[in-house]
Amino acid sequence: MSMYSLLIEPILTEKSNMLRTEPRGTEKRYYVFKVRQDANKTELKKAVEKIFNVHPLDCKIINVKPKKKNRRMSRRGYTRSYKKAIIVLDGKESIDIVK
Repeated sequence: MSMYSLLIEPILTEKSNMLRTEPRGTEKRYYVFKVRQDANKTELKKAVEKIFNVHPLDCKIINVKPKKKNRRMSRRGYTRSYKKAIIVLDGKESIDIVK
């Protein structure tokens, strides 16, 4: 398994953008990524360090459960479950996600 395949895509929501741009009272920045289901914290820290050339302080992993959705007419379904990782960096370091 390659380190490049661990990170699927960055999650760019309103909340993740606030975490990324404005440190919350501390000198830390938080980056949120959608990751593979079999990824663990140590592998993710090493992958971020190698890919983006930064030194992560911490990594938090969250399993996002599927949500109920109404599909066409009376059919019901679920969204997919996925795993997301919150990478914590020092305030001096940053990752260029959006160019």
